[in-house]
Amino acid sequence: MRYNQPMASAASDLDRLTLGSPKSGLGAPAASSERTARRARWVLLLSAVVTLGLYVVPYGDALARPLLYVSTLVHELGHGLAALIAGGRFEKLQMYSDGSGVALTAVGPTWQHALVLAGGLVGPAVAAAFGFAAARRASWSRVALAAIGLLLLWAIAFKVRTGFGFAVASAVALPALVVAWRARADWAQLVLGFLSVQLALSVFARGDYLFTDKAQTGAGAGLSDSAALGQLLGGPYWLWGGLCGAFSIAALVAGAWLMLRGVSRPRRARPPAP
Repeated sequence: MRYNQPMASAASDLDRLTLGSPKSGLGAPAASSERTARRARWVLLLSAVVTLGLYVVPYGDALARPLLYVSTLVHELGHGLAALIAGGRFEKLQMYSDGSGVALTAVGPTWQHALVLAGGLVGPAVAAAFGFAAARRASWSRVALAAIGLLLLWAIAFKVRTGFGFAVASAVALPALVVAWRARADWAQLVLGFLSVQLALSVFARGDYLFTDKAQTGAGAGLSDSAALGQLLGGPYWLWGGLCGAFSIAALVAGAWLMLRGVSRPRRARPPAP
């Protein structure tokens, strides 16, 4: 939910394996690309298995509860970062133990309001898509986790204004930085893949919010983001919710394709015509 105010590198053992003949000039890069694609598929599979385990083991739902808070954090950061991209201000972020949150922003024209509202609705999907794309390679995963940790440290220092929000953001930022700088690169890849899977699942698990006109948060009741878009641009709230949902699914598909795409093999040159 968003409220607006008027505007006044170390590699793993697997990474060091060299497949194919280095003398060929072609076999080694192709084998390396094939290994990258295969490894990305394993990362996604392991992330999905771990996630499934959280819901089938005793008290697993309690263990999975913090993942709900992570999706709220990303949703509210989506509002705030969209405000900054639009040229407005990101005032503060509040999170509550019921899983709700509020981002206070200051923007001017109508298009800025609309961008900020949509930024929160599609934020988890866009973040998951970038995570999937980066998790294709272990080295990219290190960089992505470091960026996540630094972004959250900035939010903790300047934007988060509730103790619960501070705890959630810290619980993500610190492990992300530790894994980025100290863990093996393949562990960084697995952690990023796991986080991306959680955000992708939250798009569907919390998709009902797209199709409601009211929102109840720790700060009180108000319009949902979809209803606020409808009030701002015209049209029913479910239309805007559906459009944001479709965009989110498209982003997830694109991110998953970037992570899992296979290797394009070079075409053989055709002999010249007689």
